[in-house]
Amino acid sequence: MTLSELSNIILPVLEFMSILFVFVIGLIVLWLAIIYVVDITQTHQAIRHNYPVIGRLRYLFEHLGTFFRQYFFAMDREELPFNRAERGWVYRAAKDMDNTLAFGSTRDLRPEGTILFVNCPYPTLDTDATIAEPLIIGPDCREPYTTTSIFNISGMSYGAISKPAVCALSEGARKAGCWLNTGEGGLSPWHLEGGADLVMQIGTAKYGVRDDHGELSDEKLKELAAHPQVRMFEIKLSQGAKPGKGGILPGSKVTKEIAEIRCIPVGEDSISPNRHPDIDNNDDLIAMIQRIRKVTGKPVGFKCVIGAWGWIDDLLNRINQQGPDAAPDFITIDSADGGSGAAPMSLMDYMGLTIRESLPLIVDKLTAHGLKERIKVIASGKLTNPADVAWALCMGADYVVSARGFMFSLGCIQALQCNKNTCPTGITTHNPKLQQGLNPGHKSLRVANYARNIEHEVGVIAHSCGVRNPRLLRRFHARMVMQDGHSVPLNELYPEPKSKLTSESSAS
Repeated sequence: MTLSELSNIILPVLEFMSILFVFVIGLIVLWLAIIYVVDITQTHQAIRHNYPVIGRLRYLFEHLGTFFRQYFFAMDREELPFNRAERGWVYRAAKDMDNTLAFGSTRDLRPEGTILFVNCPYPTLDTDATIAEPLIIGPDCREPYTTTSIFNISGMSYGAISKPAVCALSEGARKAGCWLNTGEGGLSPWHLEGGADLVMQIGTAKYGVRDDHGELSDEKLKELAAHPQVRMFEIKLSQGAKPGKGGILPGSKVTKEIAEIRCIPVGEDSISPNRHPDIDNNDDLIAMIQRIRKVTGKPVGFKCVIGAWGWIDDLLNRINQQGPDAAPDFITIDSADGGSGAAPMSLMDYMGLTIRESLPLIVDKLTAHGLKERIKVIASGKLTNPADVAWALCMGADYVVSARGFMFSLGCIQALQCNKNTCPTGITTHNPKLQQGLNPGHKSLRVANYARNIEHEVGVIAHSCGVRNPRLLRRFHARMVMQDGHSVPLNELYPEPKSKLTSESSAS
């Protein structure tokens, strides 16, 4: 091909490209002009009015700042609600990767409130370690629940999280031998599909167990109890992120299937009452527990955030007056820093006590009333790492549950979009395109790895403290750093009370 022929081809292309470039530039100028006019004529936002076009960058940078801080500017231990070090441990555990570190801890051990475990000069040898003894929940029920699992999956509704996420959690829980709480959205086929043990949560709207009038249905309870996988029922009084506020599922997440499971309209916001209308006092709560247990034959407990606590003493007194049948089989204590897909900031930031304060409070009250053996205690709320779980066991918890820890195991990147239908990892969205990257088969293995590695490393802590298994951890195995920089044993900070029943029997 001659130079003349080549130029005859190139020149028209260059001419077309130049015309296209001018056209694109013209569109951009026109677009900016339109934005300029829109901004200068509106009076809703002063920044946009006073600085047309460029004022919009403020809102873009404000949005992008969340992600820049997460990846570039925040230190490993700075970020909230979970810092990079905490998330990183879960990611590595879920992938079953080496979780050892080099050159020393980045955790500052000096701040007040820091927990330190007390190592024993003669740790438990691996050959002497034992598996945690199985505990029985609801021993007097027709179908009590016996399990050795210490770490389990907390309530996440189908609706708040996606179908592939539920499937992965269910299958992963089965592989790990732990339970999965359904959340208040009702029992879906996807909870059952993986074969895990399930805790059926009954929220204030009674999704999944309600009749046509929204009341608790004995028939629905019997249907659910007929599933062998449904092992327990949990009455949700309140949850950590929003004590005093019911569940909130945006209408964009209420698909036809979810609407059918919950018996609500498609596409409308699903907002639960801020409490159970039929539970107005402790007597009502006891009656509800007894009713569900009688109908289902399975263990029944309740979940709550502790704020005011006088009602706990009254409840335990009434249980002792009425006998063991009046007692819940378990109490799940949620922390004020618990999570949710959607919650008012005023409640999320300011309402309720954290698990650090509420767990020892409840354990001590159960002990004082002689009910600690009868009522199992489940701790919840930002307990995502082995040290968190070990601390809860030291304080008297029988089990620990986590929701956000297992979300991280599924691949959650803390994008903070749970209240929208735009989760980039497919966990909290019902957009089929965004769900494609979440393969339940692959992610279920990560769920199981995370649960197993938590229990393994809690065991490592226990053995270093000189006990054979994690259930033998006690308060004297840990210390808390005080304001002056010195640490104090937890059994001195939280001395366990003597049982009133034991004291009365000794006196008599």
